[in-house]
Amino acid sequence: MKRFAGLLLFVFFSGAALAQYPAKPIRMVVGFAPGGGTDLVARIIGQKMTESWGQPVLVDNRAGATGTIGADVVAKAPGDGHTLLMGHVNSHGIAPNLFKKLPYDAERDFSMVAYVGYVPNVFVIHPSIPAQNVKDLIAMAKAKPGTLTYASSGVGSTQHLAGELFSLLGGVKIVHVPYKGSGPAVVDLLAGHVSMNFDTMPPVLPHIKSGRLRALALTTPKRSPQLPGVPTMIEVGLKGFDMTNWYGVMAPAKIARDTVMKLNAEINRIVMLPDAKSKLEEAGTQLDPMSPEQFATFLHTEIAKYAKLVKAANVSLD
Repeated sequence: MKRFAGLLLFVFFSGAALAQYPAKPIRMVVGFAPGGGTDLVARIIGQKMTESWGQPVLVDNRAGATGTIGADVVAKAPGDGHTLLMGHVNSHGIAPNLFKKLPYDAERDFSMVAYVGYVPNVFVIHPSIPAQNVKDLIAMAKAKPGTLTYASSGVGSTQHLAGELFSLLGGVKIVHVPYKGSGPAVVDLLAGHVSMNFDTMPPVLPHIKSGRLRALALTTPKRSPQLPGVPTMIEVGLKGFDMTNWYGVMAPAKIARDTVMKLNAEINRIVMLPDAKSKLEEAGTQLDPMSPEQFATFLHTEIAKYAKLVKAANVSLD
C-alpha cells in the first residue's frame, strides 16, 4: 500500500513539474554569429515560444568552430529543458567526421527534440567577378588557379565542404577563407574582400534580390521556389552535387521524455503557424516536421552520408 501511495505521489509531482515547464526563461543556444540562417530560424521559433508559454526564449550566440562550441555548451548543460540547441548539420552531421577530438558525441550526448527543415546553399559571387554562370566561373578559376577566394561560416561547415566539392568536381583551385558564422562572411563578401560563397539562403537572399550578389547555382537536386531562375549544380554539369543545411532543436541527453514531447508538439505547431511558416519559407526553409524518433534516425543517416563525402573530397582539418 505504501509503495502504491509513493507511486501516486511520484506521478503527481512529475505531472506537476511537467505542467510548470517552462518554469524559467529558456536559453536557445546558436553555434553561429547573429545574422546567419541558424540565428534567424532560432529567433522566429523562440519568439513564438515566448508568446505561447509566457517565458522568454533567449537566443545565446556561441559562435566558432563550425557550431561545435555552442553544441558543447548544450551537451554539458542540465537536462531540465531550459537549455536547448538550434542544432545544425555542421555541428551534428559533418563535425563528427572531421574533428578527431570532438568534445561531445553528436548522438549519445543529445536528445533530438524537433527537426525544423532545411535550406539550400546558394553559390553566390560578388558582382565585381565578371562570370555570369558556373561555366564562366570555372573557366576563370582554371585560368588563374588559387586567386579566387570563397568565404564560409567556418572550417567543416557546409559552405566549406561545398567549396571543396566544387573544386573537386569542377577541377579548379579556389582558396577557402573561414569566418565565425554566415553573418561576418556575408559582410566581407558584400565588401568584395572575398570572391564568392556557398552560403545558406537566408543571409544572401536579400542581397541577391537587390543585386549586390549574383547567384549562379543551388547545391540541392531541385530548384527553389525563392529563386526559380537559378539552376542547380547538377543542372550545370556538376553531377552528384547535393548539399543542404538543416536545422533542428536538440536538448541535453538527460532531458525527461515528457518534456521532449511537449517541446516537439510546440515547435511542430509553431512552424506551421501562417506567419511563422511564411517567414521561414521566405528565407528559403523547406519545412519538414518530424517526431523525435524520426529526427534521431535522420541524424544517424546524415553522419554516415558526410563520412563518405569527407573521404571523397579528401577534406582534413590537420
